[in-house]
Amino acid sequence: MRHLLNVSDLSTEEILRIFALSADLKAKFRAGVREPLLPGRVMALVFEKQSLRTRVSFQSAMTHLGGASMMLGDDAGFGKRESIADFTRVLSEMVDVIVLRTKLHQTVVDAAKYSSCSVINGLTDQSHPCQALADLFTIRETVGTLEGQKLAWVGDANNVARSLAMACGLLGVEFAVASPRGYDFDDAFVAKLHAKAPAVKFLVTRDPVEAVRGAAAVYTDVWASMGQEAEEAQRRRDFADYQVNGKLMAAAGPTARFMHCLPAKRGEEVTDEVMDGPYSIIVEQAANRMHVQKGVLAWLLGAQS
Repeated sequence: MRHLLNVSDLSTEEILRIFALSADLKAKFRAGVREPLLPGRVMALVFEKQSLRTRVSFQSAMTHLGGASMMLGDDAGFGKRESIADFTRVLSEMVDVIVLRTKLHQTVVDAAKYSSCSVINGLTDQSHPCQALADLFTIRETVGTLEGQKLAWVGDANNVARSLAMACGLLGVEFAVASPRGYDFDDAFVAKLHAKAPAVKFLVTRDPVEAVRGAAAVYTDVWASMGQEAEEAQRRRDFADYQVNGKLMAAAGPTARFMHCLPAKRGEEVTDEVMDGPYSIIVEQAANRMHVQKGVLAWLLGAQS
């Protein structure tokens, strides 16, 4: 039984296989073809956090693949009426794949332990693998290759950054992160990154200009994520010098693209000039969530395109 809880659950070859499936399915989608690779399959989405992109991209993906999906909200009682073990044991007998979007990463780990079907991490406090896969797919699609490329992250070394760092390490992309002191990757994650991807090119700096110089893409996220509202004022002060604006994009170089996992707080971590500028690929990036998750579902459930 295969699960996708972290990018590190995959090998380089498996990521490239998912990308190949995704590219094929995207090309067919653009040609008006919805290839029903997963007829009769059922996906359950269990979310503890709000979602636009993750929910719609997964539901649309499964529909295009010929399957069905269901969204389970508070009425299902996840984590409230019964244990995670009992909930997951029962649910996994009725569906083919479960997508979990939870506050704590341990919840996804526990669910996978008791599930009799595949579990996909739709976001936790520690990891966002589907986002990172779609992001690297977008860079490859936009630039033409991942070989020799650099991705710069400006901001908190959060769940998205962790997944991106691991994906970059596995795919041979240099990853540079600029964060204020106190917002770095923890030592345990850095050790895991080097163990899983020994050849990783990994730069940590306090200087956003150093991080973005020569980058194919500059990436940022909100300074305070869901669940960090109490820290918002302090984070706004700490990240004041880490805004992605026209000046920082100019430092990256004339061909650099801008990326954001969305939703964004315009005027804080990024300016309107950058969000809406010619180098912004945020819409393509968001759209690729659906296409890459089609590849993930087809790969995980054993379909062939």
